[in-house]
Amino acid sequence: MFELRWIRDNGEEFDRGLRRRGLKALSAEILALDREWRAAQTRLEETRARQKRLAKEIGAARKSGEAIAGLQAEGAEAKEEESAAEAEAQRIKAAIDEILWGVPNLPAEDVPEGADESANRVLRRYGEPAAFDFPPESHERIGERLGLMDFARAARLSGSRFVVLKGALARLERALSAFMLDLHTREFGYLEISPPLLVRDEAAFGTGQLPKFGEDLFRTTGGHYLIPTAEVPLTNLVAGEILEESALPLRFVASTPCFRSEAGAAGRDTRGMIRQHQFLKVELVSITRPEDSEAEHERMTACAEEVLKRLELPYRVVVLSTGDMGFAAKKTYDIEVWLPSQGSYREISSCSDCGPFQALRMKARYRLEGGKGTRPVHTLNGSGLAIGRTLIAILENFQRRDGGLALPQALRPYLGGMEEIA
Repeated sequence: MFELRWIRDNGEEFDRGLRRRGLKALSAEILALDREWRAAQTRLEETRARQKRLAKEIGAARKSGEAIAGLQAEGAEAKEEESAAEAEAQRIKAAIDEILWGVPNLPAEDVPEGADESANRVLRRYGEPAAFDFPPESHERIGERLGLMDFARAARLSGSRFVVLKGALARLERALSAFMLDLHTREFGYLEISPPLLVRDEAAFGTGQLPKFGEDLFRTTGGHYLIPTAEVPLTNLVAGEILEESALPLRFVASTPCFRSEAGAAGRDTRGMIRQHQFLKVELVSITRPEDSEAEHERMTACAEEVLKRLELPYRVVVLSTGDMGFAAKKTYDIEVWLPSQGSYREISSCSDCGPFQALRMKARYRLEGGKGTRPVHTLNGSGLAIGRTLIAILENFQRRDGGLALPQALRPYLGGMEEIA
């Protein structure tokens, strides 16, 4: 979200960022409303001042025994004017807020410009895709053939885009979660959190899911939202707070179920586990000072990459274009893992620097050392990693000609020493 004061001072920069996002310029419309709002606020203050003056005059007239009927009539008129001015100011402010709430973050200067993923830029690659001497199978084919992945029963239970994992694959999913949490907490200094899976409107608003993307969320009859990612509760841990500068950076990690309606994904990835309504994910969140957020973005991405390195999975890192970035991000790195059955790289992690965008929505600030004022924190989030897609990548990259499955060395301590799924 953007402060009106910043838009007043940086209208051209604001409009240029929106145009890079493929959106129309908005500063003229917003600032016109801003002028109306400030004029309404002035009228409101004037009517309140008039009411105070009249109240004093009525009090003085009562004491002196003078007639007050005329003053009371004037006071009633002033009260009506105050109510009208207050309603007008609120109406204009609501119109401004409605526009601002729907404006995405502005892209960083080094983000490639483009309408969609075709403009994304590959930054680096790690590992070479395996050369199979047999046609590699898809993960759903492998899982169903092993009798450990059941889409039919899941559909009877819950409908499409769900799966039942059994036996060794259920254990592999659990092992992946434990492995990732241990790596991020023990080696990278993240604090493990077990957050609520249900959040209020204001939490979803703070990270940018509401109001624009409400259709992507599942809402309960009690008015809560099921989290689409642990980014929502983890980032909102600092909502409404003033942190001490010495406490930054804060780094949180959580492994949670995530729930998404996939409202805009009709017809995409309908087979298998690539795109589901419910999935597990390890999420990383950092809260930093503004001058540290770029370095933290690189660090977070490296932490997510390290998971794939230790699992011996080939991947590449791309920087997303202005047209492919998420709503709250100013810059995003996607990590894409190689899937042999598709002959392509698929996203397994997105690491985003959101700058002060979410902090302004959440009213999260930090106090400068020495007590010289406060500033919005910067927030970052990233998958470290999506567990379902990591399981998919292991199934496809470690499949064998005999139909079995080797298991990465790094996971074996979490699997009781198990080296394969026969």
